[in-house]
Amino acid sequence: MPQAPKAAPLKIAVAGLGTVGAGVLKLLAAQGALIEQRCGRRIEVVAVSARSRGKDRGVDLSAVRWYDDPVALAADPDADLVVELIGGSEGPARDTVATALETGKHVVTANKALLAVHGTEIALKAEGKGLTVAFEAAVAGGIPIIKGLREGLAGNRVTEIHGILNGTCNYILTEMRTTGRDFADVLADAQALGYAEADPSFDIDGVDAAHKLAVLASVAFGTPVDFGSVHIEGIRHVSAVDFDYADQLGFRIKLLGIARRTDAGIEQRVHPCMVPKSAPIASVDGVFNAVVAQADFADRVLFVGRGAGAGPTASAVVADLIDVARGRSTPTFGVPAGALGAATPSPMESRRGSYYVRLMVVDRPGVIADIAAAMRDQNVSMEQFLQRGRSPGEAVPVVLTTHDTDEAAMQKALATIAAQDTVVEPPRMIRIEQF
Repeated sequence: MPQAPKAAPLKIAVAGLGTVGAGVLKLLAAQGALIEQRCGRRIEVVAVSARSRGKDRGVDLSAVRWYDDPVALAADPDADLVVELIGGSEGPARDTVATALETGKHVVTANKALLAVHGTEIALKAEGKGLTVAFEAAVAGGIPIIKGLREGLAGNRVTEIHGILNGTCNYILTEMRTTGRDFADVLADAQALGYAEADPSFDIDGVDAAHKLAVLASVAFGTPVDFGSVHIEGIRHVSAVDFDYADQLGFRIKLLGIARRTDAGIEQRVHPCMVPKSAPIASVDGVFNAVVAQADFADRVLFVGRGAGAGPTASAVVADLIDVARGRSTPTFGVPAGALGAATPSPMESRRGSYYVRLMVVDRPGVIADIAAAMRDQNVSMEQFLQRGRSPGEAVPVVLTTHDTDEAAMQKALATIAAQDTVVEPPRMIRIEQF
């Protein structure tokens, strides 16, 4: 019986040969036979683009076309698919993806910033042309969270998603807890080890996690990507002393991205949280990421793995390439882009929960009564109060936790407390999440 003709290879062009781009080429070279067996055709790299031709990337590029301009690469008539690994929400990355779609090519990207800002527009353009835009590598590195939400939980209504979405911050917070060192000291070590960039602002100020959360929320809830509605706070203000108090109170401190459906709308926020030590996410340390999805039929599902690095991220890119090579097509954000249902953003002020507050106050009579009065006036009920020792006339740390209250009330109480002349530093507040 004659054999069926072999399927033509999927020809790809790779824009960006940094850590991830080089990792993708190495993985394709190392696993070529396995990949061909799994998807029934070869995946062939026909063109690449990067800033420098001369750099040794540990992979043979002699047989592929080189482009200095990634936008020109995206128009290469021989390519079926463009892998965009440049990064950034504007400029070459955006132009490369736009050109790829305009010239009829599928796109695989690891660019969370681009998707967070322009994801809905990109999805509409791609689906209008019958093309795939895949982005497993854009969120949580090697963790298959996009496939998990979009396919594994496709029969569920997801009501909440929360997670550790930035390995740099998780590493810093883990080191602060386990070594007792302060933020600046641990950040310097993270930079020396390559876990943090020379300019770490996007990571430590929560922007990177917010990009990822906006993308996850769209997939989870079937709504347009709405990065502008994400409340963002970073970890610069978390002190070593906060970890001591957290431990006493039975908590771990994590930078979390949280998105949930509420009566007020879709809530999206990134900020440091105190979570119970018993929560599964509390034990996810170092550079690892974790994502928890709450679904109506599947209940709670936990995904844990490496959130960055050449191997894990390349693995996610290649998984998307295999899907395209197999002919599998799924709407970009789980439902057709034209059917993404607009949702009302839930403002941060409507958040309800408990709080940890650290104050530095002058130790003299009446101070605690003034703090309690400020809380009482906003109907904020204190649950615990901690003060270590006495130092009359000197500044001492005071820590309190609250029962559930509204964010708006909490902020008003803190503003009143900050204005008191006995409070010598701005109050430091960390929200408590009872997962």
